[in-house]
Amino acid sequence: MQLKFGILILLAVGIFTRIDAQESTWKTLAKITYTKQYDELMGFKVDVPVFSEDIQALEGQEVEVKGYIIPVEGYKSHKEFIFSAFPYTMCFFCGGAGPESVMDVYATNPVEYSAEQITLRGRLELNATDINRLMYSIHDAVLVEEGGTD
Repeated sequence: MQLKFGILILLAVGIFTRIDAQESTWKTLAKITYTKQYDELMGFKVDVPVFSEDIQALEGQEVEVKGYIIPVEGYKSHKEFIFSAFPYTMCFFCGGAGPESVMDVYATNPVEYSAEQITLRGRLELNATDINRLMYSIHDAVLVEEGGTD
């Protein structure tokens, strides 16, 4: 009986650790500041992201992120889309969230659109130089699970 109880505790700890890791990815990505720099192409100063050490440590690493697919005009395919920490009505493009709450996704296999929360796993890349792209992107992304527990 003690062995079964011990296994259940280890499983529970593993599940909660995974949930914490997913939620903490967005929290870590929110640890960002900006600096104004003159952009030659635009002809004026633009906000350039300054990534914290915590964010820089994630670059090139595999991360799990729980969020929502954002349907936008020009949606390229089920392999390339925008992903948000928040539902459509609250996301950066439609609501009051900041640019640190969205990322480009480049999936290995097509991911069907869902208005429900999903979890993706992939390699995180940072962008501080191309103002025509989002600051964050996740490459070689795969669907981990559909639906959320939140």
